Amino acid sequence: MEPHKKLRTAAWAASPNHGIVFDDTWKLVDDLEVLIKRLKTKQMKDGKIKNDNSDVFSDPGWSRELGPSSEISDKRVIWDESGPDYAAFVKELGVLRSRADRARSRPEAFDGQMAIGRVLYEHYLFKEGLVSFKRACELTPFDVKPHFRAGNCLYVLGRHNEAKAEFLLALEAAEAGGNQWAYLLPQIHVNLGIALEGEGMVLSACEHYREAAILCPTHFRALKLLGSALFGVGEYKAAVKALEEAIFMKNDYADAHCDLASALHAMGDDENAIKEFQKAIDLKPGHVDALYNLGGLYMDMGRYQRASEMYTRVLSVWPNHWRAQLNKAVSLLGAGETEEAKKALKEALKMTNRVELHDAISHLKQLQKRKLRGNGSGNGEAAFITVEPSKFKVVGQKTTLRPELAVALDIRAFQRITRLNRCDVELIKKEMSEGDVPVSYSGIGIPEKSIRKASLEVIICKLLNFLKPETFVGSVKAINQKILSVLDESDFGRVDLGMFFAVLAPLCGGSSDRRKQIAYESLLWRPVNEGSTQIKKSDAQRYIKLLRAIYIPSHGISEMLEIHGEADDSLVSVTEFVAMFDDQEWGFGIISTLLKLENGDRSRHGRHICATCRYPIIGSRFKEMKSHLSLCSQCYSEGKVPASCKLDEYRFKEYANETEAVKDKCLWFGSKGSSAGGS
Repeated sequence: MEPHKKLRTAAWAASPNHGIVFDDTWKLVDDLEVLIKRLKTKQMKDGKIKNDNSDVFSDPGWSRELGPSSEISDKRVIWDESGPDYAAFVKELGVLRSRADRARSRPEAFDGQMAIGRVLYEHYLFKEGLVSFKRACELTPFDVKPHFRAGNCLYVLGRHNEAKAEFLLALEAAEAGGNQWAYLLPQIHVNLGIALEGEGMVLSACEHYREAAILCPTHFRALKLLGSALFGVGEYKAAVKALEEAIFMKNDYADAHCDLASALHAMGDDENAIKEFQKAIDLKPGHVDALYNLGGLYMDMGRYQRASEMYTRVLSVWPNHWRAQLNKAVSLLGAGETEEAKKALKEALKMTNRVELHDAISHLKQLQKRKLRGNGSGNGEAAFITVEPSKFKVVGQKTTLRPELAVALDIRAFQRITRLNRCDVELIKKEMSEGDVPVSYSGIGIPEKSIRKASLEVIICKLLNFLKPETFVGSVKAINQKILSVLDESDFGRVDLGMFFAVLAPLCGGSSDRRKQIAYESLLWRPVNEGSTQIKKSDAQRYIKLLRAIYIPSHGISEMLEIHGEADDSLVSVTEFVAMFDDQEWGFGIISTLLKLENGDRSRHGRHICATCRYPIIGSRFKEMKSHLSLCSQCYSEGKVPASCKLDEYRFKEYANETEAVKDKCLWFGSKGSSAGGS
């Protein structure tokens, strides 16, 4: 090999596993380099080439065949594919591909296509590189390399599902090929995990990162990615352990420091979290994720001035980051700099027109009015007091009790995060009838349809198929933390699928009756009830205890241990099950309040704002009958009233919408008129 060729391609072609084998392939590479150089010169002259500033974000930890190489670049080139110069380049590239295909043998043609693909990939011409790798796959279907490289191209192009398919083919070929591909297996698992994360399948990605770390214990990227993925699904302790191991191997790994800080903050260790964020920023001063998340941490700690400084630094790197602009406004507001907060909000409004901004602006105006009237604390926040529950009385049978509303709001918040109420409960029935889950046996010999968390994630994805990947990740995290952590009590990573469906059903979309019916059918579907048309009372009791332990945190897991009376193996019909379910004291009667929240949480009440938090009231309005102040659901459930309104007893009436309030007012005037006429 000529010295200049060896130098030029040292990153990949000199490798015995990936190198150029045939002399004619070198001619193809030389000609391709000339074509790319010509295209680059033309596009730079016309000002068409753009540089991407993607280096300011967390690196996805992309695993490459040979580790650090010329593939890693701080500035990615973005080519303009619309002009005639690019079309001419593609035409000439086609001629080179044809030359490769006309080689004397299939191995030589394969060598040519792989080399063309690699050169194109290194110059960020991913779409064109993909064509060559696909052709190489056709020439040698059971070779690992072209599938692996095609998967890399597809991922970069945002085609995550196709990338996953290619990586799976590469994995299958590598496992079938024996020891010759052992060195590449960890990288395939890592990149397959990254592709799965691109689809939002984080639990599945964790399994592949773990496998990569087992196969190659020094693979710090695999450990970092595992830690980040575990953090993404809310498993913070395990995330900290993996990220600390990654940092132990590579102390200057800025992204690992950033994610470790986030995990520590989630666990409440804020001081160490600040240190880790600072390490990430010291290593990479323009690290947007570290700066933004450190700003959030300072906000949580009440250090508003420091938070606004972090958001300012984010905006200096990424000027159109509307969330940073909005958070900067909120932090300035917290610091008492109302005028600066107004300016920041106006800037945010120029970037996006989202409803959160309009509500924030309205909130800011209300606070300003209170400040001008001299009612509130010095920093512009409305002062409030928290009243003990016994002093809150209700007027009328329709008014929700304060403790009951607090629980229902917590469940509704979970519903919003997971979007479960947008999932039709009938889809659970469909999954039970169509799904094929083998029967396994628990540790005490009970037959059950248990399933690994990663496989369960695939089923959840079917139920929530309307979600974008990034939103789906948030749903899985919430489900993992609230539901799977309770169902997987032995920590084996397996879940009873029938019980999972039954626990999910009450929160899905559909009528109250259908939700209860599907919950019953889910319990009946479990192998322990196979062949029966009714479930055991002990199963129904255990289900309701689980339901309460998961969704009513005030009762906690301890209630799971309280089975009143002996285990009852008598059978329970649907009607009897519904009666147990609706029991207010021992069942899940909270569902009626939840349905009320679902139906009314979009209704607004004209110009009525909450007297405590000063936000426009959305959902039910709670009116105090003596002072006539109004509270939103959240402040009512927390017992917060303005400090200026101190009463011995508070009597509240709930209005689901303004129509009810108007009717009530008319009835009041009518009664006054009648009494006046009769006197």
